[in-house]
Amino acid sequence: MTADLSDLAAFMAVAHAGGFRDGARASGTSASSLSEAVRRLEVRLGVRLFNRSTRSVAPTEAGARLLERLGPALSEVEAALDVVNRFRDRPAGTLRLNVPVSAARLVLPAIVPPFLAAYPDIQLEVVAEDDFVDVLAAGCDAGIRYDERLEQDMIAVPIGPRRQRFATAASPAYLDRHTPPDHPRDLLEHICLRGRFTSGAMTAWEFERNGEIVRVDPSGPLIVRAGAATDLAVDAALAGTGIIHLFEDWLQPYLGSGALLPVLEPWWQAFSGPFLYYPGRRHLPAPLRAFVDFIATHRPPLCISASPKN
Repeated sequence: MTADLSDLAAFMAVAHAGGFRDGARASGTSASSLSEAVRRLEVRLGVRLFNRSTRSVAPTEAGARLLERLGPALSEVEAALDVVNRFRDRPAGTLRLNVPVSAARLVLPAIVPPFLAAYPDIQLEVVAEDDFVDVLAAGCDAGIRYDERLEQDMIAVPIGPRRQRFATAASPAYLDRHTPPDHPRDLLEHICLRGRFTSGAMTAWEFERNGEIVRVDPSGPLIVRAGAATDLAVDAALAGTGIIHLFEDWLQPYLGSGALLPVLEPWWQAFSGPFLYYPGRRHLPAPLRAFVDFIATHRPPLCISASPKN
């Protein structure tokens, strides 16, 4: 009994994503084409591979067994086909990255143009989201995350600035109306602009000075989806609505122009920069290997931001 590799890949995409729509988004195709491919595979094998409802798609027992054996097998097929890339003058193929919105905005702009210029036969697909995801299940080759959110059993390679800071700032208009805070706890008496992750988590604002760490959970009239709607919070801060706490590099253009003024700058906390991470396998797809080699030879400065003031 034989099955088309593309149909098997469609089955894998749906199973990993937990649905046809999400599988289509991860694999860069349409939900209808995935549905047709899975239907063909089920007819050819003579068994139902998914239990479908209006709310969910889950593998049957037969589908789960197939998924268990098929993943490693298809990975070996992809690795075998990718060996051909060694005989090309330039690596070719598609590289899919899953990155947080902050990395798409602050890290990749300095890397992507020269990388694509150096490897014109590589197509780069970037999915920007701030949720913690399994990059392989999402159909990606690698991801970018910070060390506290790295998956275990992954190889992590530094990418982008090695030190970053969170900055706290407000517009001159806001600071004209409100006494600037002298200590992070003073923020509890101020109007603050917050961000919330899709999971519902809203992390505390963290500050550090001379070894003292202070976490506060201020309130305010605006809460935005972290990453996706962060620019709305920035716009609100520029308009004088409240105080914002965000990557210093994100706010730097406004700090530099004076549209925003630093607040509690001696308390701005520095942290380790992001990492590119990918599965620890001996054979990397040629596009990913080219990207890893590229960032290794294009190291940024140790720290883009100024040194913290004490």
